[in-house]
Amino acid sequence: MGRYYRYNAVVTLRRSFIYFLTAFLFACAGGETRKDADVIEVKQTKEINSHIEIDSDIEADFKKAIAMMQQDNNAQAVAVLKTVIEREQRLPAPFVNIAIAYNKLGEIKAAEENLIRALKLDIGHAVANNELGLLYRKQGKFKAARTAYQNAIDKHPEYLAAKRNLGVLCDLYIRDYECALEQFEDYLDFKPDDKTAAIWVADVKRRLKTVNSE
Repeated sequence: MGRYYRYNAVVTLRRSFIYFLTAFLFACAGGETRKDADVIEVKQTKEINSHIEIDSDIEADFKKAIAMMQQDNNAQAVAVLKTVIEREQRLPAPFVNIAIAYNKLGEIKAAEENLIRALKLDIGHAVANNELGLLYRKQGKFKAARTAYQNAIDKHPEYLAAKRNLGVLCDLYIRDYECALEQFEDYLDFKPDDKTAAIWVADVKRRLKTVNSE
């Protein structure tokens, strides 16, 4: 049973808080193909940064860039986010969003550089690590991708995007079925009604049984 899915994230800024909204796509199980599906789930979590105040003009420009990204005007968003970063470099959010915009434009190196800058500010930033994990997986850097996903999970165990992506990485790319089973079962603890994930757990258990019997 093949499965492949991709996560996209937009990190939004507030005066005393960083909120991140994560919209992710995932494929339904079935057959031997790996296709993107149009199933979208949105998750919101919050990081408190009460000691940091953001100038109103910076926040306004940041919101403008987010609106551009939501309209898929990524080149324009990059231009605006560059001005935001020139004025505000204390928070990961501008770096994460410009990385996402760069990635959509096919500028992978610039995306990676900005994700790393975000992680220098917050090594456990969930969205930054998840996005970096996706970049590394696509480049065949599976060990680095695993580390990025794990960094997200260690600090934000409720961040399900990283759990699912790590499970898929371990299952389909690394063939570490024990790792895959752990991630999918953890995911089911948060989403017990997810029938697709339940199928994946059963599938990985069959693989493990086959491996252990050889």
